[in-house]
Amino acid sequence: MDFDFNVILVPVTLFLGVIWLLDIVWLKQHKRERLGHSKEQQAAEDNLASKTQAYKNILTEHNIEFDPQNLDAASTDDAPMPVRQAEREYRQAKRNVSITSNLSEPKASQAHFLIRWAHDYFIVLAVVLVVRSFIIEPFNIPSSSMVPTLYTGDYVAVNKYAYGIRLPLTYNKVIDTGNPEHGDVVVFRYPENPKIYYIKRVIGLPGDSVSFNQGQLSVNGQPVPSKQVNFVADEVLTDRLYTPWTEPGLTPEKAVLRARNEEVGVRYYQEQLGDHTYLRRYLAPSLQVDAYSSFLNQPISYNGDWNVVVPEGNYFVMGDNSDRSEDSRFWGFVPDENLAGKAVYVWMHKKPGLTNLPTFKYNRSID
Repeated sequence: MDFDFNVILVPVTLFLGVIWLLDIVWLKQHKRERLGHSKEQQAAEDNLASKTQAYKNILTEHNIEFDPQNLDAASTDDAPMPVRQAEREYRQAKRNVSITSNLSEPKASQAHFLIRWAHDYFIVLAVVLVVRSFIIEPFNIPSSSMVPTLYTGDYVAVNKYAYGIRLPLTYNKVIDTGNPEHGDVVVFRYPENPKIYYIKRVIGLPGDSVSFNQGQLSVNGQPVPSKQVNFVADEVLTDRLYTPWTEPGLTPEKAVLRARNEEVGVRYYQEQLGDHTYLRRYLAPSLQVDAYSSFLNQPISYNGDWNVVVPEGNYFVMGDNSDRSEDSRFWGFVPDENLAGKAVYVWMHKKPGLTNLPTFKYNRSID
């Protein structure tokens, strides 16, 4: 998740909003156009009413039968000239009403195109901005660091007000609505590059002591309940563990083969942290590689051990795919100001690629 749509949405919305406000308060071009159109329409309708009545009067005057509800059917072929003249004026008045009614953009050339855009799009963009910034925002999962909770190609809905109402772009918290809890899946701006968004699970809260020893994760000295389970991953999702061409020579075929070979021998453990029950994934011992952590100043392995204390105002996060996740074990803590929201639901899944259609068969809540 390496692009913040608000970088475009906020400036465009503010720009159109300023133009919209200037026109409402000062320029009034859009209002004049609307009033002009209303006056033209009303004038045409008044003229039609006048010509209709005049036509009825002259038909009555010359003793020509007619249906008041269907004047067009009146027989005037042999009628005197005044009757035929009244008929022409009546029919022309009807055409004028039709013409003024069908003008979708009357006198559009008299208003600047930016003013028309502001009135057409500002309200829509403002609603989108409010929803995305303060209520719920969609994010795409580009990697396999949260397997099996989330897979590459999942689109998740993120509750933006779970951890405080923040201003877009500046990220300043203006209303405190809550804080992360143990086990929450959170979206945050990557501390080493705030332009990029990461998604991980909260393991340690401010002040917590988080430790790992011989495969056992503990928080404040209490082992996180964990038991190995038989879990069979969906083959379609497994095939998408790796995105083709993200590595030199990794074609779609090789990506699928690599994913399937990796899944053989994978171990899944059911963990319970806070109110959340989820699966943690470990690779087969033959595929595990000790990765060095510059943050912990030691290699990270399943059989190793480490311990950290979470500073105030920070969080310790990990991916559920333990051996394939670059997380707090490698780069440190997540400051509170970097939090973007709580991931709550997978609402769509799409295989990477422009020609691939989305599917909703994998929709699910996130625990």
